[in-house]
Amino acid sequence: MNDTWTAIILGIVEGLTEFLPVSSTGHLILATELLGFDQEEWEVFNIAIQPAAIMAIVVLYLRTFLDVAKGLFGLEQGALNFVRNLLVAFFPAVLLGLAFGSAIETMLGNAVLVCWTLIIGGFAILAIEKWANPPATGPGVAGVPLRTAVLIGLVQCVAMIPGVSRSGATILGAMAFGVDRKTAAEFSFFLAVPTLSGATVYQLAKHGADLTPRDFELIGIGSVVGFAVALVVVKLFVEIITRVGFGPFAWYRIIVGAAGLAWLSLR
Repeated sequence: MNDTWTAIILGIVEGLTEFLPVSSTGHLILATELLGFDQEEWEVFNIAIQPAAIMAIVVLYLRTFLDVAKGLFGLEQGALNFVRNLLVAFFPAVLLGLAFGSAIETMLGNAVLVCWTLIIGGFAILAIEKWANPPATGPGVAGVPLRTAVLIGLVQCVAMIPGVSRSGATILGAMAFGVDRKTAAEFSFFLAVPTLSGATVYQLAKHGADLTPRDFELIGIGSVVGFAVALVVVKLFVEIITRVGFGPFAWYRIIVGAAGLAWLSLR
C-alpha cells in the first residue's frame, strides 16, 4: 500500500474516533499494526492530523465560539466562565505531558496495552452508565462549577495512556460529577481545542525539523479526510448519546479490545 492511501486510511480512522469514547490514538496504533505500517514512521503524522478534527468542532460550533469571543470583549460572566472552565481543565494535561512526555511516547507503540485499556474502559463506561445519575438537562459549559471543571481536567490526564480515550474520560468523568450528557459531550469537544492543539504544537516543535515536504503533504491529505469525517461523526454522536447513551460504545470497545488481543496472540 502506498503512503497516500495510508494517509487517507489513518485520516478516516482519526475522524471517526477522535470525539467518540473509543480512543482515536488506540485505533491509530491498532490500524498501524493491522495494516503493517511502521508505527514510528507514522507516529508524528497521527498527532499532526488532530487539528483537522479540531477544525470540525470549530465549524460545527462556530456560533458558540463567536458568542464567547463577543462576550469576552464585554466581560460577560458567561463567556468568562466558559473560558475559565476550559483553561483549568486543560492545565493538568499540560503539566503531566511536560513531566512525563517521554514515558507517554514509549507507551504509544504498545498495541497490547491499547487492547487491555479498550476492554477495561468499556466496562468502566457500562459501570458509570449504570450508577451515575446525571440530570436530563444542564446549564451548558459555562455553568459547570469551577471545582467540577478541575476534576474533569484531572480525569482527562488518564487518557494519556493509549486506548483510554480522551473524549471518553472527560465525558464519563463529567457525568460522574453530575453533569448532563449533552453538556459533558460539549465540554469534551471544546476542551479538545486547546488539548489537541497543544499536543500537536509540542510534537511538531520536537520533530518538525525531521519532516520532509512529502511528510507535510501526507499530513495535509490526512487532515482533509479527518476533517470531513469528523464533521459527520460529531453530529451523529450527540444524537446517539442523547437517545440511547454510551452503552453501544462500551460494547464496541470490549469487542475490539478482545479481538485485538486474540489477533496479536495468533499472528
